[in-house]
Amino acid sequence: MPTGLIGEPDLLRRWINSTDGLVHADGDRNDGPYAQFGDMITGAGWISAGPGYRRSVLNRQAFVDGSAAVSWNFYKVAQARLEFPRLAHERLSLGALAMYQDLLRVNYFGLGNDSFKSDRSGYRLNNTDVLGYATVRAATWLSVSGRFGWIHQPNLSTMTGRNVSYPNTIDRFTDSGAPGIGTQPPSFLHGDISVAADWRDHAGHPTSGGLYRAAAASYSDRDAGTYSFRRYEIEASQFVPLFAKKWILALHGWEVFSDTTNGHLVPVYLMPSLGGHNTLRGYYDYRFHDTNMQSFNAESRWALFTHVDAAVFVDTGKVAPRAGDLDFKDLKRSYGAGLRVHNATSTLARVDIGHSAEGWRVFFRISDPFKRSTPASGQSAVIPFVP
Repeated sequence: MPTGLIGEPDLLRRWINSTDGLVHADGDRNDGPYAQFGDMITGAGWISAGPGYRRSVLNRQAFVDGSAAVSWNFYKVAQARLEFPRLAHERLSLGALAMYQDLLRVNYFGLGNDSFKSDRSGYRLNNTDVLGYATVRAATWLSVSGRFGWIHQPNLSTMTGRNVSYPNTIDRFTDSGAPGIGTQPPSFLHGDISVAADWRDHAGHPTSGGLYRAAAASYSDRDAGTYSFRRYEIEASQFVPLFAKKWILALHGWEVFSDTTNGHLVPVYLMPSLGGHNTLRGYYDYRFHDTNMQSFNAESRWALFTHVDAAVFVDTGKVAPRAGDLDFKDLKRSYGAGLRVHNATSTLARVDIGHSAEGWRVFFRISDPFKRSTPASGQSAVIPFVP
């Protein structure tokens, strides 16, 4: 790694060097008990923690893993999985996962790019998702991944938790302003497939290369059929090193499109949304909702110390009812600065201070800014949509 602009304190250097090797570069863990630290999903709070246990089985061809965690905002997640990570000469991985989430207060402000901050509300959502997943690696940098799963009637209820001082979504909004809020969610069959070209040097702390991804997903309402729809995504990240990697220019773009047939709706908890620590960092989590979304981020990072980068960023984006309305007019904007603490391959912590037309927001996370928060399994949550 490049040396920073300022000599690094010895205590900081020794602490960060001690984190090397705790998690292998490919995301594997050593067998045995472990402490699970992470972000959970957007809105869970600045940190989550809990116990986990992993054990290799079948002559180390597979492993079983289970963990549970509670976040700063008392969100709860538990997961158990069986995975075969290196089949077919390490070109194929297969797995099965059961994951439970209890999300105490997911923000909702109303539909559209012109929703009001004063209409802030929240709902509680808990669900269990049982799914199978697979990844085929055509090359070291090219992969095709797929998932198929079942969510049995997620529970939508009034939000709870500490410091709740704003209305519940089910009291403030009707189905016309928040589709699906007036009825309990149906059971869903869901499936998705994605193609990713990834030549970043390190997924957890990229300093060069890029990640380009396209995905298609289907959500099938197994009750009345009202909330069946399809989703399409394109996403790109590029990291440009300058001056021996002392200065990194990081760029990110993400577009999401929903496709429904006549009479079908995208429910509020599956609508694309913007706002929070990965998209618009000057706004509340889940600040804007609609059936289509776009987000763009540009970030300039400098090596302040060897293991600490200073950053400035600009975020833009919008939501829209039609895909054709995703243009460069009336974009929401935020800008700010932050710090990233990292070892050679992973971001250990970051602080971002963002400003927008709605004021200032401060975020503390344990992940790279362009990486959506996921539970310990590494599989992104299906419900709700996580920006």
